[in-house]
Amino acid sequence: AMAPGKKITARIKRTLPVKGPQAPTLSELMRWYCLNTNTHGCRRIVVSRGRLRRFIWILLTLSAVGLILWQCAELLMNYYSASVSVTVQFQKLPFPAVTICNINPYKYSSMKDYLSELDKETKKALETFYGFSEGKSKVRRSVDEGNSTGTDFFKQIPLLKFEDFSKTATDLRSGQKRKIEGSVFHKDSSIVNSGDSNDIIGFQLCDANNSSECALYTFSSGVNAIQEWYKLHYMNIMAQIPLETKEELSYSADDLLLTCFFDGLSCDKRHFTRFHHPLHGNCYTFNSGENGTILSTSTGGSEYGLQVVLYIDEADYNPFLVTSTGAKIIVHDQNEYPFIEDIGTEIETAAATSIGMHFTRSRKLSKPYSDCTETGADIPVENLYNKSYSLQICLHSCFQKAMVDSCGCAQYAQPLPAGAEYCNYKKNPNWMYCYYRLHEKFVKEQLGCQQICKDACSFKEWALTTSIAQWPSTVSEDWMLRVLSWDKGQKINKKLNKTDLANLMVFYKDLNERFISENPANTLVILLSNFGGQLGLWMSCSVVCVIEIIEVFFIDSLFIVMRRQWQKAKKWWNDRKRDQSGKPPEASDLERQGHDNPICIDEDLPTFNTALRLPLPQDNPLPRTPPPNYSTLRLETAFTEQLPDTLEVEQH
Repeated sequence: AMAPGKKITARIKRTLPVKGPQAPTLSELMRWYCLNTNTHGCRRIVVSRGRLRRFIWILLTLSAVGLILWQCAELLMNYYSASVSVTVQFQKLPFPAVTICNINPYKYSSMKDYLSELDKETKKALETFYGFSEGKSKVRRSVDEGNSTGTDFFKQIPLLKFEDFSKTATDLRSGQKRKIEGSVFHKDSSIVNSGDSNDIIGFQLCDANNSSECALYTFSSGVNAIQEWYKLHYMNIMAQIPLETKEELSYSADDLLLTCFFDGLSCDKRHFTRFHHPLHGNCYTFNSGENGTILSTSTGGSEYGLQVVLYIDEADYNPFLVTSTGAKIIVHDQNEYPFIEDIGTEIETAAATSIGMHFTRSRKLSKPYSDCTETGADIPVENLYNKSYSLQICLHSCFQKAMVDSCGCAQYAQPLPAGAEYCNYKKNPNWMYCYYRLHEKFVKEQLGCQQICKDACSFKEWALTTSIAQWPSTVSEDWMLRVLSWDKGQKINKKLNKTDLANLMVFYKDLNERFISENPANTLVILLSNFGGQLGLWMSCSVVCVIEIIEVFFIDSLFIVMRRQWQKAKKWWNDRKRDQSGKPPEASDLERQGHDNPICIDEDLPTFNTALRLPLPQDNPLPRTPPPNYSTLRLETAFTEQLPDTLEVEQH
């Protein structure tokens, strides 16, 4: 006995046989579909009389299909769009981290032992080219004393003066002319034609492994050329100095900070956290959150923000490294790395700088709405900064990784990858040429970093509004400088000058937190509803109609084509066998179609398949229905014996 489940399955198969498409040709299948479909346009194409009316219905139906496809494509594209909403809340706000750096990274008086040789070469070049000579009375400090940590390597890359872009240049140090060798003649910056070609100076970098591969960097401004050349050798020297020594050579918190107030209360260096920046020396971050506490403010206005007075000490600036005086600050989140060199705001001396803030939090939708990343975990670039992901962190980390892979060492201005060391000409004599060529590819987006790195989906932003006023005022300058000098008398053994001071105020202009978020403009339910509306509007069609189209136009049509090909292949194979054996063709080998095809048998009566089972019309007329046999209606045929009670009735 069969199991009940198998009995039910067998009964269903007998009742609903599935034998595939039974139409012999595609044209008959399409005709059957048009006659039986719920889409009225297709039916009107078949039943319409006259070519003009049929052509009109074909045109209308195709137009409706085109409109449906167009509108559905628009719906799909709009499905991945997002709407932006802005929410404003008034509440107590956490105060951001404020990082402050002196524009001059290291005290020049402390660096003379390391930079004396480089400074002498720079002055010789200035004297040769510009006739610059510094009198003994104007020399603030001697650079002739002390030992340089470098070698004479920078003499191999002197400043050059080019004559009419020829292959001949003048060494600005020695005044001798030299021939420029190399296959690459590169101009690093746009040259402004001043009418005097002698104003063009630069330097040449060559591949240490192939002296014929050189790059020539020229500048229209002598200031830019001298600074770029000086920084090139400056990074060589600084890369060889240990971090502990560089921290001692830079400014301490006591050196930089004179006074501090926050939210109306006094603060000191204990509220600042030091971190060492390769290009800016010791920087100090207020409210860094390292101790687990983040300060907040409940009142807007300059009196309730951060107020500091900075001691700049302009007299101890490096004259060749920096050409401006003041400090740099950046407002950022506690988990973000402060990119002072990229987006820092400069604070000038002898002035009070007020920075008002507006706080905004933004959040974007990730894929498929936008190409952003949540945490950066899906970006194949190692985060070298130990801070939360940002686009700048990714770009700098990507370039540093490419630097280590291509040049064998790390660039000085960025963090060290694991197992790498900073480039210097003692261990890596080829790093300068390698770095400049690699940086050129990075700027031209040929390294692939810009393609790999993505924006962060969520981020915080403080919009800054800066205003500047003269400080201290003329009437208060005397007593204020005297008091500040007295307060710092133990550490500053001279009278303060107002050009050495900078007053900074950072505060919330208001406590309105703006939250900008993206939300999906469409949901799946809305998308399906819009699809249904378009199908019903243009084709009077539903989901069942769509399934019917898929079945007929794709599944059934495919089976019909495959069956025709199989019949042709089978006929070809039978003909080949018959030709080889010499037998005459058999009736079973003939191609069967339509009602003669045994495959075209289906028990589903109300379909096109049933019509195929009807016999073809014959030449002889069909016989008419015979008249009924009335003898079958006689009662005696149904009752062979008469009942006794009926007999009695007849006798009476």
